[in-house]
Amino acid sequence: MKNEEGAVIYVGKAKNLKNRIKQYFIPGRDGRPMVPFLALQVASIDTIVVPTEKEALILENTLIKRHLPKFNALLKDDKTFISLMINNKHPWPMIRLIRYKGKPKDDGLYFGPYTTAYAARQTFELLTRLFPLRQCSDEELKRRRRPCLLYSIKRCIAPCVGKCTQEEYQSFLQGAIKFLKGQDKEILKTLKKEMQEASDQLEFEKAAALLSTIRQIENVLQHGNLSVKAEKNCDAFALYRSFDEVMLVQLIFREGNLIGSEHYTFNQVAENDEELLSSFLLQHYKELHNLPEEILLPTSLSDADLLEEILNVKIITPHIGKKRSLVDLALHNAKILYTQEKHHEDLKEKILLDLAETCKLNRFPKRIECFDTSNISGSDPVASMVAFTSGEQDKKRMRLFKIKDIAVSDDYGALRQALSRHLMRAKEAEDLPDLIIVDGGKGQLNVALDVFKELDIASVDVISLAKEEGRHDKGMTLERIFLSHNPTPIHLDAKSPLLFFLQKIRDEAHRTAITFHRKRRQKRIVKTSLDDIPGIGSVKRNRLLRHFSSLKKLSEASDEEILSVKGITKKDLASIKDFFNTKSG
Repeated sequence: MKNEEGAVIYVGKAKNLKNRIKQYFIPGRDGRPMVPFLALQVASIDTIVVPTEKEALILENTLIKRHLPKFNALLKDDKTFISLMINNKHPWPMIRLIRYKGKPKDDGLYFGPYTTAYAARQTFELLTRLFPLRQCSDEELKRRRRPCLLYSIKRCIAPCVGKCTQEEYQSFLQGAIKFLKGQDKEILKTLKKEMQEASDQLEFEKAAALLSTIRQIENVLQHGNLSVKAEKNCDAFALYRSFDEVMLVQLIFREGNLIGSEHYTFNQVAENDEELLSSFLLQHYKELHNLPEEILLPTSLSDADLLEEILNVKIITPHIGKKRSLVDLALHNAKILYTQEKHHEDLKEKILLDLAETCKLNRFPKRIECFDTSNISGSDPVASMVAFTSGEQDKKRMRLFKIKDIAVSDDYGALRQALSRHLMRAKEAEDLPDLIIVDGGKGQLNVALDVFKELDIASVDVISLAKEEGRHDKGMTLERIFLSHNPTPIHLDAKSPLLFFLQKIRDEAHRTAITFHRKRRQKRIVKTSLDDIPGIGSVKRNRLLRHFSSLKKLSEASDEEILSVKGITKKDLASIKDFFNTKSG
């Protein structure tokens, strides 16, 4: 289904297209809340006929990934998932975080993939605490002549300088592998046996290291012990719906244990539960190779047999027993996560309402834009604008301004120029924000009000936010909010959520402005220096910058490396060397 612009907004499949399409356009035939919105936007419908249901299922998935229609459930992150890899073919194997496409290489043991980098990093950090394996690169391992800091803090047993034997290292390596496989009891049993043997042989340092690892693992297991168990490697799914919002939760069970969960939120989805699950499973598992043995679902799928054939995994809809309890647990998690997300949304709404009430705004501040300026002694002046929509940062709307033709250190002039340029374009495009915040005091607020008057803008609220000067009777500075209609500033409670929200916006604008200023200044300094070298024009200068990235690296480079840059001649080399010799002299 396409809209008036020809963009694909929904992809679906059916044996009987006529009956299926009727559901979308006959009032009352389809009870899903988003169907009326979908029907209003459909301008044309294209059809493709394929020989079998299996091909239709694959084609639907391909079209969804290609067109990203807004009324289908989409997996928007198309990056490869992250895994943990142990290069066990190396004499001293190590654990690494790795991304790969296609099938994993036959160069080690792979665990995962983890659907979020955060979960993978957490697991990696835990493993490095529990098992003191090396974390340095192969090259560093060869070069090192003395132990690094990790050895001193008991996070590595320093195989690089012979502080351990192959047997000792392998014992920790096998422990890490068993831990990743969920064989917790077997690890503890093995480590306790090795600790006792080390103690009997008076190897007290080794025994102490093993005891430390045992205690850390027992502590992790004590806090992470779950009564929920699965007989096979499986993923359990559940859906929780509320109007046009869907929370989908996936619980991941490996080696009988619950090892993680993922959740996905979909908005304005026209698919029913069966269609959404079918589409999701195909998108989620089609490119993965480390599949579970079983997928547990809350509802039966009419195309389950086809999905099993395509994905090569068993799909089950349990109604009673232990497997059903796993699905019920996923549903319980889905309800909790949905409630948490709605609470977060409600909190943002409350803060925005509080902002409108506190500052006596004329409009609800759905879209907020904040301006800040930056310069050092008047050099390379810049300004930044960051935008927040419905309480969340909208990075696509961020703008950076190079300030031109103003007096030295004229912060008011820089702010005036940035506001004028931005608001003039926004007014022409009829894309003005609801509220503008400027970083500063009454002076900056007056500048903004003057710009509004010059551009004849009366529909936008404006406030300024400034730190109060340090007071000797207080151990901290306070924030002041200046309003156009109030001669005295407003002071918010130090623990006010509204204060934290405004500080977050202001600090982000400040950080953005400073970062942009530093980049401009560094670029100017580097380019100006290279421009002083005879015979080095803009083309050669840019090639040198791209190759060496800094003047320091260029000055330390060998003759051969400089001559390897395209277009650099021996005459240019001599000029470059003379330039740096003169500069150092």
